[in-house]
Amino acid sequence: MIIIADGGSTKTNWCLLNDEGKKIYFNTEGYNPYFVDGDYVIESLKKNLPEDLEFDKITEVNFYGAGVHNEEKAQELKDAFKVVFHSSKIFVGHDLLAAARALLGKSVGFAAILGTGTNTCIYDGEDISHQIDSGAYILGDEGSGCYIGKKVIIDYLRGYMPEAVRESFWETYKLTPDDILENVYSKPLANRFCAQFSKFVYDTTVNIEYTRNLVKSSFNDFFKNLVSHYPDYQKYELNCIGSVAYNFRNVLEEVATEYGMKLGKLIRSPIDDLVKFHMENPAKAE
Repeated sequence: MIIIADGGSTKTNWCLLNDEGKKIYFNTEGYNPYFVDGDYVIESLKKNLPEDLEFDKITEVNFYGAGVHNEEKAQELKDAFKVVFHSSKIFVGHDLLAAARALLGKSVGFAAILGTGTNTCIYDGEDISHQIDSGAYILGDEGSGCYIGKKVIIDYLRGYMPEAVRESFWETYKLTPDDILENVYSKPLANRFCAQFSKFVYDTTVNIEYTRNLVKSSFNDFFKNLVSHYPDYQKYELNCIGSVAYNFRNVLEEVATEYGMKLGKLIRSPIDDLVKFHMENPAKAE
């Protein structure tokens, strides 16, 4: 039996592929090594993985995660997974590689993630050949749920929100300015805290012009600061994974068109396509 997992900063989607080819899906929280350490990962996995999981029969775990930018971060997760999946070979890769494999398979193209965070790359059919660093949620992550959420709360703090939107925001969250600042600057996982407000933007209908313009400006920053800096970017389609890309796909397509780029494959979560990739091209495990 093997496991394939796609881990964002907020949530991890898991699929157990048993010896008969049956797929069993389950979820846990996300395990970004920039925000959680190995002990946290171990305790969370022990608490949140299915109780009937037969660990001794799992031969291979293929985990793709947000924040796995280098071998040091990958090794942190490998060590933690090895404690839980003690009989398994462990592969830990970048979530951007998962996105590229799910979106493009073995084909060359442009792949992006627009979820809690942002990531982009050119994929050569085997590996990531060119990547511009997103800068993560403090410095960049343009177009992401966190980026949109930060725009929302800064408008709220500064009084820039239309009154009807401000009233709806208060009724939804009951957050004072002090509450927001404490969550952002004093509590852990500020990226998740900010990203939750992108759902408010998607759900609220009290001022569509305001929320749509907010999303469009976020996607415009995504193209201006990241996508348009790839050489010959317009020759590629924009293939994208993530809830933000999926939920706001009409606005994303509009901005992509303005930058001379066509929208390609767009999926909320890569897990099904990633499982298919591993069934057709078994990943190397260490």
